[in-house]
Amino acid sequence: MTILSIQSAVAYGHVGNSAAVFPLQRIGVDVLPVYTVNFSNHTGYGAWRGPLIDPSDVRDVITGIEERGAFADVEAVLSGYQGGEGIADVIIDAVARVKAAHPSAVYACDPVMGNAKSGCFVAPAIPDLLRERVVPVADIITPNQFELGYLTGTEPDTLESTLASVDAAFAMGPQTVLVTSVERPDREEGTIEMLAADQTGAWIVQTPHLPLKANGSGDVTAALFTAHYVSTGSAQVALERTASSVFDLLQLTLDSGARELQLIEAQEHYAHPRMQFTARQVR
Repeated sequence: MTILSIQSAVAYGHVGNSAAVFPLQRIGVDVLPVYTVNFSNHTGYGAWRGPLIDPSDVRDVITGIEERGAFADVEAVLSGYQGGEGIADVIIDAVARVKAAHPSAVYACDPVMGNAKSGCFVAPAIPDLLRERVVPVADIITPNQFELGYLTGTEPDTLESTLASVDAAFAMGPQTVLVTSVERPDREEGTIEMLAADQTGAWIVQTPHLPLKANGSGDVTAALFTAHYVSTGSAQVALERTASSVFDLLQLTLDSGARELQLIEAQEHYAHPRMQFTARQVR
């Protein structure tokens, strides 16, 4: 499998492509990484160095990949955090060109906007741009519960309302939705959930909620789920594999006491997930 991944990159730590590429490679995916920024570190530190890459330069890199004839082999396009407004047009154009060369290819969009605790943390124009132009052309989206509500104009809370929000997302265009950081009021204490749904059904998986804020974990989650879903065609299997790998990555990071994801140290958990969590069908 080959994935074209259009995301940010950092030299220190693991977010964007710097989080997504290695886990994908470790499960046998050939990744074509295209960078939208090249920063020293993620912005959560409050200080960083390095450039935003001009959208025209990002487009040129993608065109160069196309000129090598690579698009015929691309099975998925993956995008995450969009730093500036111009990147959306570049991604949408790249998706169209990939699908022209490989009609069965899919576009997986992680619509990064914010979270329930921090609210939106992207540029003011990005949420509307995602909702109105980017998400409608996506086949797979991987929002957290907060982002799902923002995209669909709903308030997912209970299982029933979250499923209703997923249906609203389906109506926008995507055919597969992974919802991360699902926090239902009636869930077991000390747990957190993820829900995956497509046209065949919906499944939810529950894991312990670790006391850890780990920048980049969502990027790993979106990447692994996309690859597993494309390779198996099963939302349930993709959800269980992703939950297993990401939980063990987070547990290893927590145990290390490090601020950054222990991405390399956790590599066996991508290649050989323990499958310690079972997804329950809810529709």
